[in-house]
Amino acid sequence: MTRRMKWLAAGGLVVLLGTAQVALAQGDDGVVAAARASGDVGEQADGYLGFVTSPSGAVKSAVDAVNIKRRAIYTDIAARQKATVQEVATARGCDQLAKRVAPGQKYSIGGSWQTRGAGPIALPAVCG
Repeated sequence: MTRRMKWLAAGGLVVLLGTAQVALAQGDDGVVAAARASGDVGEQADGYLGFVTSPSGAVKSAVDAVNIKRRAIYTDIAARQKATVQEVATARGCDQLAKRVAPGQKYSIGGSWQTRGAGPIALPAVCG
């Protein structure tokens, strides 16, 4: 992870944790939580949720709503930190992969879906 990415991750996390929007953007509603638990939805290295399998209409709508909220938060952070939305999203994606994906849940690095085992996820090079 470059120095800038580390700074963005740290600064972005502080801002994210300090906002009431974070809970909404995490995808903890029942539909998304169930889809994550069943392996139909997972975290991606780009900071957004993705579809492991073809989603139902309800799951697609719920995940799209979460991703829209995440993008709004990333955009706000990027404006404050004079960074790109992609830089903030990638920094947050690294954090999501490291801290949010529980054993048995799906995640994607480089377009390949994997299931987390008991150990930590091998993060992509961009995460450091």
